[in-house]
Amino acid sequence: MADTATSSPASKTSAPTPFMAQYLSIKKQQPDALLFFRMGDFYELFFDDAVEAAKILDITLTSRGEHEGKPIPMAGVPYHAAEGYLARLIKAGCRVAVCEQTESPAEAKKRGSKAIVNREIVRIVTPGTLTEEALLPARQGQALAAIAIGAGGSEGAIAVCDVSTGKFDVAGVDPAALADMLLAWPLSELLAADADSGKPPIISATAASTAPVTWRPARAATHKTGEALLKEAFGLAAIDALGDFSRTELSAIGLLLDYVKLTQAGSEIRLDPPRRPDPTGHLAIDPATRVSLEIDRAMNGGRDGSLLGTIDRTVTAPGARLLAARLARPSLDVSEIEARLDAAAWFVDDTSALEDLRARLRQAPDLERARTRLNLGRGGPRDLLAIANALHAASDAAGLMNQSGELPAHLAAACEQLNLSGQPDLQALADDMGRAITESPPTLARDGGFVAAGWDKALDDVRSLRDDSRKIIAEMQARYASDTGISALKVKFNNVLGYFVDVPAKHGDTLMAPPFSETFIHRQTLAGNVRFSTSELAELAGRISRAEEEAKARELAVFDDLSARVSAASVSLSASAEAIACLDVAAATAAWALEVDAIRPRIEAEPVFDAEALRHPVVEAALKKDGQGFTANALKLDAGIKEAPRLLLVTGPNMAGKSTYLRQSALAVILAQAGYFVPARSIRVGLADRVFSRVGASDDLARGRSTFMVEMVETAAILTQATRRSFVILDEVGRGTSTWDGLAIAWAAVEHLHSTNGCRALFATHYHELTGLADDLSGAANASLRAREWKNDLVFLHEVQPGPADKSYGVQVARLAGLPKKAVSRAAQILKRLETDPSSAETLPLFASAPLTIDEGAADTPVHSAAEDRLIALLEEVDPDSLTPREALDLVYRLKTEARHED
Repeated sequence: MADTATSSPASKTSAPTPFMAQYLSIKKQQPDALLFFRMGDFYELFFDDAVEAAKILDITLTSRGEHEGKPIPMAGVPYHAAEGYLARLIKAGCRVAVCEQTESPAEAKKRGSKAIVNREIVRIVTPGTLTEEALLPARQGQALAAIAIGAGGSEGAIAVCDVSTGKFDVAGVDPAALADMLLAWPLSELLAADADSGKPPIISATAASTAPVTWRPARAATHKTGEALLKEAFGLAAIDALGDFSRTELSAIGLLLDYVKLTQAGSEIRLDPPRRPDPTGHLAIDPATRVSLEIDRAMNGGRDGSLLGTIDRTVTAPGARLLAARLARPSLDVSEIEARLDAAAWFVDDTSALEDLRARLRQAPDLERARTRLNLGRGGPRDLLAIANALHAASDAAGLMNQSGELPAHLAAACEQLNLSGQPDLQALADDMGRAITESPPTLARDGGFVAAGWDKALDDVRSLRDDSRKIIAEMQARYASDTGISALKVKFNNVLGYFVDVPAKHGDTLMAPPFSETFIHRQTLAGNVRFSTSELAELAGRISRAEEEAKARELAVFDDLSARVSAASVSLSASAEAIACLDVAAATAAWALEVDAIRPRIEAEPVFDAEALRHPVVEAALKKDGQGFTANALKLDAGIKEAPRLLLVTGPNMAGKSTYLRQSALAVILAQAGYFVPARSIRVGLADRVFSRVGASDDLARGRSTFMVEMVETAAILTQATRRSFVILDEVGRGTSTWDGLAIAWAAVEHLHSTNGCRALFATHYHELTGLADDLSGAANASLRAREWKNDLVFLHEVQPGPADKSYGVQVARLAGLPKKAVSRAAQILKRLETDPSSAETLPLFASAPLTIDEGAADTPVHSAAEDRLIALLEEVDPDSLTPREALDLVYRLKTEARHED
C-alpha cells in the first residue's frame, strides 16, 4: 500500500481531525505495539498497524479518511471475538496495546456536542502477561522472567512471576548458570536491561531462551526501583517483612515489576509475596539436556511424546502445572522427595480412596487463575462460580480422605487447608458465590443475567417490574388490535424508535384518521408497514428502560462485592489452589504407577544407581500403542564405595537400543528426584546434583556452529561442570570428525569422566577400541546390546549384557534401511578388506585396489556373516552328484555343527 499514509505522526503537514489527533496521541505512547483502538463494537487498527494485522489475521484491509493527503489504512476485529485475534497476534510475536473507551457517547456529549469519547490504554498484551482463559493453555504455566548481573559481574539474579496465577519467585544465581536456571520455568517472555546486552552471561541466557526477549531501559533494573516497587505492590513502608534481598536480586525484581506495571497500564500490581526456591536447591538440568531427554517437549515441539505428556494423569489445571514444575525442577531435599513419595504410596495402597478423590477433583475448575483474573479486574461471573465450585469439590475430597485414618504429611496438610469447616470465612464466601451465581453465567458481568433469583431483593424487585412490563406490552398489543379492529397490529422495538405500533401499510390511513389519530402518533412509513407511537407506550418504555438499567447496576454491585471478598481472601485461595494441586499430583503419580507397574524408588545419599528391569516410560508407551512389549534392562553404577563400576562403556549395533538405555537411566533420576514413581522392578537412586545428556546433536546454523562444534561445546560443558554427584549420559562423542580424531577425543573424554569428574556415567560408542579402557580404568566396565544374525537377517534383542559387542553390524543396518544393493555390497567388500588388513585404512591405495564398480551379480550378493561365509564355502566344495548316502548324511551333520557355531 505505497499510496497510503504511515503511522509516523511526527511530520504533520496538515492538522488531523480531532479523532485522528486522539489516535495519534495514544499511539505515540506505545509506538512498538499494535494499537487495538476501541470504537463501539470493534477494535480498529490504523496505518502500519492495520497493514500488519490484516496480513497476520487474514482480515480485510480498507481505509478511512485521509492523513497528509493519503488514505489511512484501517482494519478491525469485533470486540466480542477479540481474544481469538489477540491469541494469533501474540503467537506471531506481536505486542498489543488495548485502548478502551473510558466513557459513553452520552457522557462525552455532556462536555460538548462535538466532544469525542475519551479513550485510554488499559493494558499491553505480551506473551508473558496473558491472563485470559482463551489465551492460555490451561495445563501449562506461563513465566515472565527478568535477569540481572551485579556491578562486579560475579553475582546474577532472576525474578520470575506468572501473572495468570500470581506466583512470584526470586533467586540469586551464579551468572554462568543463568541459562540453566531459566529453563527451570515454563518461560513465555524474558526481560533484560539493554545496558547488559553485551555481558557474556546475558548473551548466553538470551541465546538459550526459546521465549521472546524484551529489552528494557537500564533505569528499571536498579535496586532502588526494585525496592520502591516492592513497597508499592505490597503496601509496605519497608521490605524487610518480605525477606532479605541482595542489590542484584532487587535489580531483577525492579526489571520485572516495572514491566508488569507497564503492561497493566499503571494498575495495581497483583502478585503473591516473593518466594525463594528451596535452599537445598534443585537438580540442575541444562538446556541441551532438557531437549535431549524431551522432558516437557518432544523433538517436534509438542507435548505428546515427551516425558511429561506420557506420565501426566492429573485431573486439574493447577495439578498439571505443579507436575510440570516438579519435573522441570526436581528436588535435592531428601525429606521433600520422601514426603512426595509417601503421599503417592498412600494412594497406591488405597485405590478406592484414589478413585473417589480423582472423581471429586475432576469437578474443581482452575481456582488459581480465576482468582487472579478477578484480582486484576479482568474476571467475570464464571470466575466467581469457578472458585465456589473448586472450593466445594476440594472440601468434599478432603472430608473423604480425613475419614481414611492417618494421612502422610503432605496429604494431611492439604486436607487441612481444603476443609472449609475449619475456615468459616472461606466457607461463607464459597457458599455465597454458589448461591448468588446462576449455573450458566455469561463470561462478562456487563451482559447481566448472572445473579440467581432470591439473592438480592432489590434486584428481584426491578426484575419483576421489567418482566411485568413485558406482560403489559402483550396485553396492550391485544387491546390495540381489538380497539382498531386490525388483527395484524403488533407492538415492536428497535434501538431507533424504541417501542412502537406496527401495522400493514393498508391500515396506515385508518390510524392516521380520527378518532384513532388522537391516540396513535405517526412515526414512520415503510414500503409495507406504517409505524406509530403512543404516550402510553412511551411511558412504559421509560419504565422498562429504567428497570433494565437498574437491574444491570444491581448485578454489577453484587459482582463487585463478591470480587472484593475474593480479593480479601486471596492468600487463603492461593493456599487452597496449591493444596488442590498437591493432592492431584500425588493421586496422579499413584494412578500412573498402577497403570504401568511403576515402583517407589529408594533415595540414598551416596552416588549410586541400582535398577532391575528398568524401562523407558515414553518408548514403552509408544510400543504399547502398537501392541509391542518393551525389553527391560538392569543398570548398576557406583561413584562411591565401588560396589559397581561408576562408568559403563556401552557398545552395540545401531538400532539395538543404546540411546534408549542411556536415556531411561537419566529419566529415572529425574523422576525419582521429582518424587515420582519409576518404571522398574526395583531401583535405588543416589541424589544427583546435575543430570547431563549429550545424545545426538545437530547444526546450530543461526549461531554459525556445525554439528561437530555443537557436540564439542556440549561435551565441554559436561567435562567442566560434572561433579562426583552428577549423572552423565554421552552417546557417540567424536563422530562428527575424522575417525582417528574422533577416537582420540572420545578416549580422552572417557578418561576425564572416570578419573577427573568421577561421576556416574554411561558412554555409548561405536569405537570398539575404547572397550579396552575397562581393563585400565578401575571404575569402568563394558556392556553391550545383544543382536544376532539369523537367516541373513539382523535381529535386535534389546538386551544389555556384560562385555563389549563383537561388531557393529553397520552394513546390515544399512541394508535394513533400504540402501541400494550395489552400495551395500560395495560396503561389505570394503569392510571385509578393512577387517582383513586394518593397517591399510591409513592409506588411500586401499580404495584404489578395490574395484569402483560392481557387476550385476555382485550387486545381488547378500551381505553374510563370517559363519555364513564358512557354510557357503563348505557347500561350494561339494559335488552333490558324487556323494554317497553316508557322505551326504555326514555333510548334514557338519552343516548343523557350523550352524550351531553361528548361533
